Amino acid sequence: MEEQAGGPYRKLSRQEASDAVTSLGWRLVVGELRTEVRTGSLPLAADVAARAASVAGAEGHLRLDVRADRVLLSLQTATAAWVTERDVELARNISTVVDETRLEPVSGVGLDGGGGQDADIDGDIDGDGSADGGGRTVQVIEIGIDALDAAAIRPFWRAVLGYVDEPGRSGPWDGLIDPLGQGPAVWFQRMDAPRPQRNRIHLDVSVPHDEAESRIGAALAAGGTLINDAQAPAFWVLADAEGNEACVTTWQGRDG
Repeated sequence: MEEQAGGPYRKLSRQEASDAVTSLGWRLVVGELRTEVRTGSLPLAADVAARAASVAGAEGHLRLDVRADRVLLSLQTATAAWVTERDVELARNISTVVDETRLEPVSGVGLDGGGGQDADIDGDIDGDGSADGGGRTVQVIEIGIDALDAAAIRPFWRAVLGYVDEPGRSGPWDGLIDPLGQGPAVWFQRMDAPRPQRNRIHLDVSVPHDEAESRIGAALAAGGTLINDAQAPAFWVLADAEGNEACVTTWQGRDG
């Protein structure tokens, strides 16, 4: 499979990818198009997954996570390790197939995902006050480890987690991934000098671009502190009451 200039396998910018799928109920999160379909039952979740998997050309692009009451779907062109025009086409086709079940992809707090179900800031999909879906839609968690010498610590984390190199990336500062896709990716952030006064491991919580504001607001209301927003909307640095840090991140502010 070759990338073709202007063809179906052209890599998209973050802005292009987001603009192409937001109205469909999909969101760009960490280099993949993601959505969920809430089914209410495992048999229906399995049926939706089977329908999505049967869409022509899905192999090599589509990843499925079937749960008791929903299906999580992700699209990325594996050979490009990024989102291409083919993934956008598949998002449209999968959404059409899912519509046949009278269900629709859901993503984005307060949005209908192209005619879908509305979710308010508390994740109330049905408007009945219940926190359906745990109060959120799609997201990706990554672990950032600050290091002076990543080459000295990377083998340890690779071994202790049972992780592997990202495809084609095995350098001392390259990230690590779970080969089964179950755990968060690990990446290494360069430090120039020891920093004992701050934690050196933090979580990156990557959310749909239209959920960042509500997620940050909820974290601050829960006792958090905004440490730095200089790089917003790419990321905001937050901390809990004892100074442990997490970054809320989006795709925005990263192109160009």
